[in-house]
Amino acid sequence: MKLYGFFRSSASYRARIALNLKGLRYEYASVNLLKDETLGEEYRRLNPQAIVPLLEDGGVLVPQSMAICEYLEERFPAPPILPSDPAGRARVRAIALNIACEIHPLNNRRTQVYLGEQLKLGEQRVGEWCRHWIALNFAALEAMMASGASGRFCHGDTPTMADVFLVPQIFNAARVNLDMGPYPALRKINEECLKLEAFAAAHPSRQPDAVRS
Repeated sequence: MKLYGFFRSSASYRARIALNLKGLRYEYASVNLLKDETLGEEYRRLNPQAIVPLLEDGGVLVPQSMAICEYLEERFPAPPILPSDPAGRARVRAIALNIACEIHPLNNRRTQVYLGEQLKLGEQRVGEWCRHWIALNFAALEAMMASGASGRFCHGDTPTMADVFLVPQIFNAARVNLDMGPYPALRKINEECLKLEAFAAAHPSRQPDAVRS
């Protein structure tokens, strides 16, 4: 099994966490976003979407972090990262999709580059843009955590796909200097997750392609 990713990509971060939670060993192949390596002909042959992550499992190629998580859940059902009941699975997916669909597309590197280079917004305005969309959706997630379904983690007392998506997004929020004060439940869940080696080992700073200053 091989994972194509980039240390700072939050979507790659999700895939690393999911693989770790499943206890799966994999080869890591760095695709440098800062050098636009996803746009190269060789990588595009593997993944026409020209993004990371990409999971290669034998002859199977799976792009998109959500699809990777679902694939791993079906291929390696134990330990699970989705609850056993339909309502629980729907809740976990709703949390993950809030991040994957409502936050990430508006804050990823391609969007920030477009805002800066094409729309000529300065670094401060781009930062404001990112913080606005993260804050809007973190407020919704914080409210969801108030339900009885949450526990030590986003859903109950074992990590699920919801946590797989939340932790990298909180990492991104720190990178754009979002004030996390209004989100105590999210902060607590993030702290609990990072106590687990599956999450800690997936952290960008621990990846072989991490840029160290």
